[in-house]
Amino acid sequence: MNAIGIDIGGTRIKGVLIDPKTGEVLHRVVCPTNDGQDGQWKTAVFDTFQQLQAVAQGSVSGVGLSAPGLPTPANDAIACMPGRLPGLENFNWSAFLGVPVRVLNDAHAALMAEARYGAAKDCRNALMLTLGTGVGGGLLINGNLYQGYYQMAGHLGHVSVNADSNHLGITNMPGNLEDAIGNATVGRRSFGKYQTTQELVDQYRQQEPLATLVWLTSVRQLAVTIAGFANAFSPETVVLGGGITQAGDSLFGPLESFLEVFEWRPAGKKTTIRKAHFEDWAGAIGAAGFIANESSEIEIV
Repeated sequence: MNAIGIDIGGTRIKGVLIDPKTGEVLHRVVCPTNDGQDGQWKTAVFDTFQQLQAVAQGSVSGVGLSAPGLPTPANDAIACMPGRLPGLENFNWSAFLGVPVRVLNDAHAALMAEARYGAAKDCRNALMLTLGTGVGGGLLINGNLYQGYYQMAGHLGHVSVNADSNHLGITNMPGNLEDAIGNATVGRRSFGKYQTTQELVDQYRQQEPLATLVWLTSVRQLAVTIAGFANAFSPETVVLGGGITQAGDSLFGPLESFLEVFEWRPAGKKTTIRKAHFEDWAGAIGAAGFIANESSEIEIV
């Protein structure tokens, strides 16, 4: 039986119909989110679901929904998401769509996609960082998606890399990883000279001094953070996703050099760094795999 996954993003809603055994995407749907317009984003989700259901001809196990925010303990709604998508909090998706719906934080959904079908498929212990406008994350521990108390686990972008910073993130953490490398802070980090990571990396490749300083400082902070996570969680693999990974060797090359310095590698143990396989579609694919989960290999705790 196939599964539907829907990812509610800030600008786009992405829907997929997948074969849950292989992760093969059988059909895709994209539409504008219309966030801020009274309830229209819910209608967009419903339309996405109907299109996918029509293709599946009713043969689906349910819907997995990926969204920003903290899900309820039962994973049947988003419990907390202030400031965006009005009406999302505690919305009854199963009643709205008329089928069983399981709701997952979007970064957790991305990890599920990679753990079931992608870059962390063969791993029992892995973590994922989504490097984009901000920095999200997720934890796979002993084959389990770890959500933690109040479903808050995995906010890996909100650990501090500079406790002396005057800049507080959305979780009130000073100088967090999101602040250090997220696309939203490029302007401030580069004294207004660059506004996007792409601009910054392009000039780094041209060996422009300020761009080189800013970019390598950010990658160094990322490496130190990953090395810290390796000490805390000892993952086999760290998966990096999000738009910033489009920097390619300009990211992964210096990151590896810094990790050679900062990662503790007893008896030659080394954490593998992999680029995410699914990129923009990870949330929808992971959500679909979540609803269709029939194996004890990937569970939630």
